[in-house]
Amino acid sequence: MRVLPKISAFEKHFSLYEEWFKKNEYAYQSELDAVKLLIPKFEKGLEVGIGTGKFAVPLGIKSGVEPSYEMRKIALERGLNVVDGVAENLPFENNSFDLVLMVTTVCFVDDVLKSFKESFRVLKDSGIILIGFVDRESTIGKIYQQNKEKSLFYKEATFYSTSEIVELLYEAGFKDFNFSQTIFHTLDKIKEKEPAKHGFGKGSFITIKAKK
Repeated sequence: MRVLPKISAFEKHFSLYEEWFKKNEYAYQSELDAVKLLIPKFEKGLEVGIGTGKFAVPLGIKSGVEPSYEMRKIALERGLNVVDGVAENLPFENNSFDLVLMVTTVCFVDDVLKSFKESFRVLKDSGIILIGFVDRESTIGKIYQQNKEKSLFYKEATFYSTSEIVELLYEAGFKDFNFSQTIFHTLDKIKEKEPAKHGFGKGSFITIKAKK
């Protein structure tokens, strides 16, 4: 079994990954709400970097790609149709999906532009991509960046600003951008769900919606 450097932590510590969502339930629900704010109606959705299915299941996305065997196993147990693969080389035909979702995936992708071009390829005409991520220039983004070396999961990560993701999406062919944001406090201060608002620049978790 191949273990790519950026997923090795997820292979070894998948139970800690699951625990994060329990420990930070309000942050997780806030992130879900930020995605829901922009998600369109769709028939066939794909999550790239589906993990254990923590976003796909509540959002009604049935298919996913995940390079980590251990994470994939949990997603399969949750009833999802998950295949082994990476964002830069999606194992699907052209024009296969109405929606592609990537949540906290871009920071672990080796070639983000190539991954966006692949998403563009597998989307139907006028299909939608949603990118959820922690903005490097935000409060939590700066904390993650400063503590990268100490983090099990983020040691190998590359963080991006909202403008950098927009530029890469645009270069891949996407248009008609919309934004949502949430997580306005540090994780230790979040005692209830944070609001999900349109726009970006204040929240740490950003969702970008763009159209093929």
